[in-house]
Amino acid sequence: MSFSPQPEVVTLGCRLNIAESEAIRQLAGADVAVVNGCGVTNEAVKQTRAAIRRLRRARPDAELIVTGCASEMDHAAFAAMPEVDRIVANAAKLLPVSWGARPNAPRPRRQTRAFVGVQNGCDHHCTFCAIPQGRGRNRADPVVEVVLRVAALVEGGAREVVLSGVDLASYDDRGAPLAVLIARLLAEVPGLERLRLSSLDPFAIDDALFALLTQDDRVMPHVHLSLQAGDDLILKRMRRRHSRAQALDLIARLKVARPAITIGADLIAGFPTEDEAMFANTLSLIDAGDVTHAHVFPYSPRSGTPAARMPQVAPDIARARAARLRDAAAARLARHLSAQVGTVQPVLVERPGTRGHAADFSAVRLSSPHPVGHIARVTITAATADHLTGTIMS
Repeated sequence: MSFSPQPEVVTLGCRLNIAESEAIRQLAGADVAVVNGCGVTNEAVKQTRAAIRRLRRARPDAELIVTGCASEMDHAAFAAMPEVDRIVANAAKLLPVSWGARPNAPRPRRQTRAFVGVQNGCDHHCTFCAIPQGRGRNRADPVVEVVLRVAALVEGGAREVVLSGVDLASYDDRGAPLAVLIARLLAEVPGLERLRLSSLDPFAIDDALFALLTQDDRVMPHVHLSLQAGDDLILKRMRRRHSRAQALDLIARLKVARPAITIGADLIAGFPTEDEAMFANTLSLIDAGDVTHAHVFPYSPRSGTPAARMPQVAPDIARARAARLRDAAAARLARHLSAQVGTVQPVLVERPGTRGHAADFSAVRLSSPHPVGHIARVTITAATADHLTGTIMS
């Protein structure tokens, strides 16, 4: 069976967008170019506009379609862009009819690591976030449907699946929380070898989810937490539901229960009213929580959010603080990687055949090519600041 070429899809923003873009690639025609944009901040909207212009220059004859939170929250402005042919609403972005897909004409794409969106929307209204405007209220895909989708991906060759959502830890399918979904996946898709989760709200990690994160070998030992800040007053002004002490206690318990676990974190630098002492509390959180994988963002106001009306930190100060956070996390990562030299790690080999990730999400480069999609036992021979090097055991 032959399949037509896939469309070009440019993705900005969260891992849920990545998952949705994978679905769009299966639905849209080859003569289509898509920007799946982000609207979380004014800067993200600016980047979405720039991506649209770049894609139009690269694909002048394609139908250029825009979807995602940026166009959802400011439909008229994006519709008025001369580069844009059509906008697809967030609620319709996974419907075949939105992309002109014919029934019974799928275009399978083998994925070594597959992103699967299972939750959408958010009910919490953090003061810096406009996502509820673009994604709506919290809602979950039914457990049964998710199990079927993951089973199909595994049957098609996926060795690792990443569950994604706007507020993944708040997943709730008619009383079935995220832990129930994960348990069902592990029980009903025995071929699923590696399961990862996108960013989790530390407040919503209950005992059942904690047990799965720390006790099941098929759930990878890497937990990415939506921490945002390490100062209690800033967390309160963000309207987050956890304190610094609660976050650090969670991390400590995770590491006691599963010593190999690594911690990732979303962090914002330069939130309104943040002074140097408050920032120092966030900076020290990286060492206190042994954060090795940090997604750091300098605060950028989003029109219509409460934080945009608060006293602002100068953009150059926010950027400088973000750089200090990234440097601190890079130092923790380098220390962690150095400690892996001499160990044997299971590595999922990804494109182009000499790169992959260990179970704890450490990036690994292989000394020689290996078939993509294999999970190889790799002896780690060296470490750089951002990746490991290893040889495959015979």
